[in-house]
Amino acid sequence: MNYCYLDSPLGELLLAGVEEGLVYIGFPEGKGKVAPANDWTLQEASFAEASRQFGEYFAGNRVEFDLSLLPHGTPFQLEVLGALANIPYGKTCTYKDIAISIGREKAVRAVGAANGRNPLPIVIPCHRVIGADGSLTGFGGGLAAKKFLLELESRRGQGQLAMDLSD
Repeated sequence: MNYCYLDSPLGELLLAGVEEGLVYIGFPEGKGKVAPANDWTLQEASFAEASRQFGEYFAGNRVEFDLSLLPHGTPFQLEVLGALANIPYGKTCTYKDIAISIGREKAVRAVGAANGRNPLPIVIPCHRVIGADGSLTGFGGGLAAKKFLLELESRRGQGQLAMDLSD
């Protein structure tokens, strides 16, 4: 696995992947921190396109990533990641909205756990999921990072605070 560090407004993000795609995005702190394994290779050139797209995103000029991704997890977790990927830029939804969208209305806690295990945050936008009461809830990069990302996206004038995924 190759990796590099990417300077961002959230601090140094770790990008890790293989030739076929991006496998991990790690935050500089919090439960979403990812450290390179001993057998990983520092290889910045492998992530030139991802770095460019992240730069555009953080500059407010990109609303959707176009990267090859290799998310991993259980079939349920991958189903949740698929639903997260469908949350539009600048919008938010609740864990219950995600549970309903995958046809598992009562699996709200399991959806929350799967959301928390997202190996590709920001690109698979788990930061767009909020509590039922509209509060910011856990995020691997910390609540300050989640707030920053939501504010970044709302500045483009598309910041609607709720979304019904069941439509």
